[in-house]
Amino acid sequence: MTPIAPAIEAFLREHLARQRDASPHTCDSYAVSFQLLFEFAAKRFNISPSALTLEQLDATLIGAFLEYLEQQRRNSPGTRNVRLAAIKSFFRFLEYRHPAALDQIRRVLAIPFKKTDQRLVPYLTQHETQALLDAPDPATREGIRDRAMLHVTVCAGLRVSELTSLQLDDVTMPSMSIRVHGKGRRERAIPLWKVAATALRAWLAIRGTTTASAVFVNARGEPMTRWGFAYVLKQHVETAARACPSLAEKQVSPHVLRHTCAMIVLQATQDIRKVSLWLGHANLATTEIYTRADPSEKLEAINAIVPPHLRKGKFRPPDKLIALLKDNFNGEQKPARAR
Repeated sequence: MTPIAPAIEAFLREHLARQRDASPHTCDSYAVSFQLLFEFAAKRFNISPSALTLEQLDATLIGAFLEYLEQQRRNSPGTRNVRLAAIKSFFRFLEYRHPAALDQIRRVLAIPFKKTDQRLVPYLTQHETQALLDAPDPATREGIRDRAMLHVTVCAGLRVSELTSLQLDDVTMPSMSIRVHGKGRRERAIPLWKVAATALRAWLAIRGTTTASAVFVNARGEPMTRWGFAYVLKQHVETAARACPSLAEKQVSPHVLRHTCAMIVLQATQDIRKVSLWLGHANLATTEIYTRADPSEKLEAINAIVPPHLRKGKFRPPDKLIALLKDNFNGEQKPARAR
């Protein structure tokens, strides 16, 4: 029996962090996936997670875990695929370390990903965005911080990881632009519009000195976490919903603010390439999802199209007497003649 604990530690600390030089966010995402898997397996076998063995993590268990994610935790197929991708990466790592379990590993690697629906990206309208940005109380320290976080996130289209990793050295005060450390180690420089720059200046003026170098810190002076920002966002969405009731019908996550920025840039420039540069996408095809959600793109196409002509005609209802005769008598069958 092969204990799973040493293998997962080697995978996360040596293979991912050192050999592949994966980002801390990637390591955190993988760790959450394995935490869910091991807690599920430990409960099924009625043992502690540290006592799990590789032989117990077969394709049947992994399949049951994926069903648990969708049925019990109500995860979307996309989230299920993210968890399965982490598991497959781990089992590919085990292929060359434990050749005796090769058949079991290949069965796990053969588990297919689920197809996902390509839905329109959710985003906030101009009225909803303004209501959310006005929700924080500028008379309190937390309100000034939250207002700056929301403005910078919407203005720069930041992922939540990019917002929480923003450092003081990344802010250029004269031009009020920020350097964003994006996904895949791609950096980009984003200028802030005036209101976002004003909100950020107000926060930096009262931020104070802390041991953390992050721009946004919590009440304890520690860097703001993604969960902390999600909690702050939820509170302000509830406040903004009083002034804008349509917000109560939407699920506003940190990534929805990124989508909102993309739609603002697209509608202002009508250039998908500028949206791609603004968001830091590696591939222009990734940005095309916003053209599907923008109705103005379709309206321009409609205005440019010359539709076929509709032949004119005039509808004349049938005579009531003739209609009565058709409905009641024409359909009756004549009796057959006797032979």
